[in-house]
Amino acid sequence: MSARTDKPHEVVERALELSRADGCVVIADERSTANLRWAGNALTTNGVTRGRTLTVIATVDGKEGTASGVVSRSAVTAGELEPLVRAAEAAARGAAPAEDAQPLVTGVAPSPEFTEAPVETSSAVFADFAPALGEAFARARAGGRELYGFANHELVSTYLGTSTGLRLRHDQPNGTLELNAKSPDRTRSAWAGRSTRDFKDVDPAALDAELAVRLGWAERRIELPAGRYETLLPPTAVADLMIYQLWSASGRDAAEGRTVFSKPGGGTRLGERLSELPLTLRSDPNEPGLESAPFVVAHSSGGDRSVFDNGLPVPATEWISGGELKHLTTSRHSAALTGLPVAPGADNLILDGGSDRSLDDMVASTGRGLLLTCLWYIREVDPATLLLTGLTRDGVYLVEDGEVVGEVTNFRFNESPVGLLGRVTEAGRTEKTLPREWSDWFTRSAMPALRVPDFNMSSVSQGV
Repeated sequence: MSARTDKPHEVVERALELSRADGCVVIADERSTANLRWAGNALTTNGVTRGRTLTVIATVDGKEGTASGVVSRSAVTAGELEPLVRAAEAAARGAAPAEDAQPLVTGVAPSPEFTEAPVETSSAVFADFAPALGEAFARARAGGRELYGFANHELVSTYLGTSTGLRLRHDQPNGTLELNAKSPDRTRSAWAGRSTRDFKDVDPAALDAELAVRLGWAERRIELPAGRYETLLPPTAVADLMIYQLWSASGRDAAEGRTVFSKPGGGTRLGERLSELPLTLRSDPNEPGLESAPFVVAHSSGGDRSVFDNGLPVPATEWISGGELKHLTTSRHSAALTGLPVAPGADNLILDGGSDRSLDDMVASTGRGLLLTCLWYIREVDPATLLLTGLTRDGVYLVEDGEVVGEVTNFRFNESPVGLLGRVTEAGRTEKTLPREWSDWFTRSAMPALRVPDFNMSSVSQGV
C-alpha cells in the first residue's frame, strides 16, 4: 500500500495499534492545493498538489514525570509506519520529563465523519473565478493597468486519534487572493487581498475597479515628512496588528512579567480597560465564513500550546470584551501554573466595534489625515510594550476635507497595537479581510477600519 492509497483513518488506527508507549497521539494531515499565478495581465502558471504528513506523539511515564517524543514525516508508506512509531517512542525515552505533561484528553465525542475519505480541492475551484479574472485582464489592459498576483486554494483534512479513545476529524478550506495593479512605468502600485473558503465570493472585476481608483489617486504625488498623523487603518492593516497582539497574549508570559499584558508589581492586566471604545476581540471556531478547528491540533509543544492538549475542545473566547482585557491564551499546563482559566487559541480572530460605517464613510468625515493600504515587514521592538515597527506599502494617500487628494511617501511606523487600541477614536464596520503580512500563517479574520488620531510615522521610506 502507498501513502496515497491508505485511508487516513486506517493509518491513524494502525499507528495506535503499533504503539508500545504509555500514551500515543497520531495526527494525519491530508493536504491538497490548487493555484493560479499571473503577471502583466496574463496567466503564467497553475498547478495542483497533494500530500500527507503523519505526526506521531509518544508519551512515556517515569518516576520523575512523563516525557514526550514527536516525529513528523511526509509520504509515509505502510512499511514506514512502524519505524515512525518506534522513532517517536525512542525520542520520548531519550527525553527529560516534559514540563507541560498532562493526562491525554478524554471524553470528547468522536467525529461522525472520521472514517470518511478526505476532501480535496482541484482546479475546479477556479471554474467561475478564472474567466472573471480573464475579463479583469482585458479591462485592465484597456485602462492602462497591469495586473499581477496569485490565487491559492488549500483543503486540509486532519484526522486525530489518541490512545485514550479520541477520534476527531476537521476539514479546513483556505483560499487567498492577492492582486497588484501597476502603472506601465511601475511608478504606481496598488494592492488588494481577499480571504475565501471557496472563491465563490471573490469578484476580480470589483477588485480591479478598486485598484484602478487607487492608481488614479497616485497620479498626484505629495511629499510629507515623518510625524504623527491622523490615520485610517483599513481592515487588512488592523488584522496584521491584532493577530500579532493575539500571538503575544501568552498567559504564562504575562504572569511572569515579560509582556505588555503583565501588571507592574506582579500578575496580569486581566480586567483592565484597554480601549474607551466598546471593542471586542474574539475567536470562535464556529464563526460563519471563518470556521476553524473546534479542537486543539498541536504538532509540537511551545508557549501556550501543548501536545498533551491534542483534542481539547476550543471554545468561543472573548480576549477583549467591551474594551476590557478578558482572557489570555493558556494551555492546561500554563493555566495550572498561573491560576488562569484554560483558553486555547483558535485559528480565527474577529474585532467588533459596533459600527456600520464603511471605510469610504470614514474617509468622507476626515478633515486631514492619511489612508493606508497595508502594512509590511512587521517586527517586534519591545515585548514589554509590544512596540512594533514596519513599513507601509502599495499606497499611502492624503485625505483633505473628506476626499483623497493624492499619494504620499511610504513610511516606517512605530506603534504598539495595545497602545493603539487605547487611542482609537472610531471603528468602522467589521468585515472579512486578509492580513498582508501574516497571510502565510493566519488568514481567517474579520476587522473594522480604525481611526487613530496620532499614528506614529517615524521615518520616510522609499519603498513601494
